[in-house]
Amino acid sequence: MRYDFGSDNTAGMAPAALKALVEANDGFARAYGADEVTARAADLIRGRLDADAEIRFVFSGTAANAIALSMLAWPHEAVLAHHAAHVCTDETGAPGFFGSGVGLIGLPGFSGKIDPLALTAALEAPEVGHRQPPAALSLTQSTEYGTVYTEEELRHLIEPVKLKGCGVHLDGARLANAAAAGFDLTQIARLGVDVLVFGGAKAGANCTEAIVMFDRSLARRIDNRLKQAGQTASKARYLAAPFLGLLESHAWEDGAAHANLMARRLAEGFATRSAFVLAHPVEANAVFVRMPAEAHRRLNDLGWACYRFDDGSVRFVCSWATTAEAVDELVETVSGL
Repeated sequence: MRYDFGSDNTAGMAPAALKALVEANDGFARAYGADEVTARAADLIRGRLDADAEIRFVFSGTAANAIALSMLAWPHEAVLAHHAAHVCTDETGAPGFFGSGVGLIGLPGFSGKIDPLALTAALEAPEVGHRQPPAALSLTQSTEYGTVYTEEELRHLIEPVKLKGCGVHLDGARLANAAAAGFDLTQIARLGVDVLVFGGAKAGANCTEAIVMFDRSLARRIDNRLKQAGQTASKARYLAAPFLGLLESHAWEDGAAHANLMARRLAEGFATRSAFVLAHPVEANAVFVRMPAEAHRRLNDLGWACYRFDDGSVRFVCSWATTAEAVDELVETVSGL
């Protein structure tokens, strides 16, 4: 393999995150999240969001999303989400598992963004005893197709949901990339989001994410819920430390800005040096290209890992570790296909 563009998960830990993890390993610390490292990391997240919130660190984005959704919907209810959202396509029914039967209702929309008209139709559908009615909305920022919702776009989706008395979850696995693209993190709580998953793994941490509960009532017995779900770390500082390192050094933002820059470089290379067209706008760290199956296979055979996505396009994802040299070499390879 020359370079893995299949996902930003394939990159290792960013130096700042790894350094903080090593430093957190020195000496003794109180267990189960009562340590100083966890407290400082949580405070830094609150500072980035400019909001008061309850914060817990967990082992994976899937657990974070599923547990968050289980807070917003009863087992006989459902969550509205884009049909390509991670909760719908890549979490093996985890929202239903953690939510004891919570359902998912997939909605259409271009480039990963929910169509407001489709959302309105779902909210206005008559409730009958034979189907799970919607109780919450799940949004993804940046989206699975590498686009970034504007504040106005989010407002048009969130306001009707809140008027119906429903909750709002935001999957921020790539929130750093959205922030680097200009999205204002301080607007998340103000827009009415109830619970946010603040992404760490794709930003350069290890396998760790933060559940941020703006609605503090959701935190009632949260520690019991996490313990039962196997998401309570006895040595919690090892989940929080990478966040601490990334946020204190600003590597969380800087790494995402670099990943976004590499994605734009790659997109420009595809546009000017190849016959393949972009399938979606490039607004964060992912590039989607219309590519025949044979060309995709040849690219993989040459050592360039990339993934065919749900809509049939081929996805290339850049990370904090992506180099300009790797991007340029990939473009050169693709231009010869």
